[in-house]
Amino acid sequence: MAPEIETRIAALRRRVADARGSGLRVGCVPTMGALHAGHTALFDHARADCDLLVATLFVNPLQFDRRDDLESYPRDMGTDLRICGRHGVHILFAPPVEEMYPRRPATYVEVEGLGSTLCGASRPGHFRGVATVVLKLLNIVQPHFACFGEKDYQQLAIIRRLVEDANMPVEIVGVPTVREEDGVALSSRNALLSAEQRDAAPILVRTLRAARNAIEANEFDARGLCRRAQDLFRRNPHVRLDYFEIVDPNTLQPVERIEHPVRIAVAAFFGPIRLIDNLAASPPKAR
Repeated sequence: MAPEIETRIAALRRRVADARGSGLRVGCVPTMGALHAGHTALFDHARADCDLLVATLFVNPLQFDRRDDLESYPRDMGTDLRICGRHGVHILFAPPVEEMYPRRPATYVEVEGLGSTLCGASRPGHFRGVATVVLKLLNIVQPHFACFGEKDYQQLAIIRRLVEDANMPVEIVGVPTVREEDGVALSSRNALLSAEQRDAAPILVRTLRAARNAIEANEFDARGLCRRAQDLFRRNPHVRLDYFEIVDPNTLQPVERIEHPVRIAVAAFFGPIRLIDNLAASPPKAR
């Protein structure tokens, strides 16, 4: 069954307030559309734990640092609606930009530290836009919980800290990354890769897994592991590395010696297309 479509904040709030007033549990999955199996995993995870599932579809201009990237972002409302219907979404909140930002925002959300490292270093302002729109969406929907994918681990960490700092009564649930058969993390950007670039894309997950295997075999030199990964990228003419880092999973700051669980994160360009991925890893004595 196709979901109800709401485009106005007041109408959605009334619908959710009625559901909560009737004792129903409300889940939320924020998206920017161009839905794929990674999103449907979020829908399925959320649907199993709620009575009313609200998906949001909003391509947020605040989080794009390049206008051409915003304009080229894939959009297909008809396909997205069908996918939502097949995966139990009850309401699709798809507001126009003027509904979310009726005038130029004067208030922004900045999560210090977490938003300036990794992807934040090469995409200034991106996570300020993410945190601002997520705060707005959670305030609008007012769900009991919201699901986010672990593929965007930095985003997940920022949202968790935002909710904690703002004392928001919503649980943030991380859902494991969905991968294609060759291990490449699902992303709407994968469809923009040329055949040659797509053939090169598994280097991301290969280097992550190699570093994880070394850590699980008791390798503790984080800088040395990063240098080995960087060497692999330098040898591949179809990819340009943005970063390969081993970081604390809570602060996202690089570690020197691996003595506790860490997150290994990578970002790289395949032509103009930038892909990201990450894996958790723990040394034997930390398990």
